[in-house]
Amino acid sequence: MTDNARLELRPATPDDVGLLLDLIKELAIYEKEPESAKATPELLHAGLFGESPTAEAVVAEWDGEAAGFALFFHNYSTWTGKPGLYLEDLFVRESQRGRGIGKALLLELARKARDRGCGRMDWSVLDWNRPAIEFYESLGAQPQSGWTVYRLDEAALERLVG
Repeated sequence: MTDNARLELRPATPDDVGLLLDLIKELAIYEKEPESAKATPELLHAGLFGESPTAEAVVAEWDGEAAGFALFFHNYSTWTGKPGLYLEDLFVRESQRGRGIGKALLLELARKARDRGCGRMDWSVLDWNRPAIEFYESLGAQPQSGWTVYRLDEAALERLVG
């Protein structure tokens, strides 16, 4: 780390769609599922910047170089009666790790959650991803035992509703 090294966090813009897709592909490789990353520029643009955006993203740059991102959206807790912030993805490029970028991204989202009146912030982590689990726990996050995540993928949705 050099003395003039500098971290910048900024909201993603439409010009970042290609960069975000590259980072998503790198994340999919890290998570050992490169074939599962099927987002297209059009889909990502619509989801983040279209007429009715469903998610937001923050881009991290280290000395002007893209270093990582966090993608999130709001959900709602009937128990708290407040919105929540759901972190879908947090990723820092391997070459940029160890500089506090992941922590800075998580803190940025925590600030957004607090400032937007959210009652909580949630995310999922793969069971085998010990570095991420240890990182999250070092920040005070607690695993939620007693819950199993379920999913209907696109094909299952189609079968269900016909």
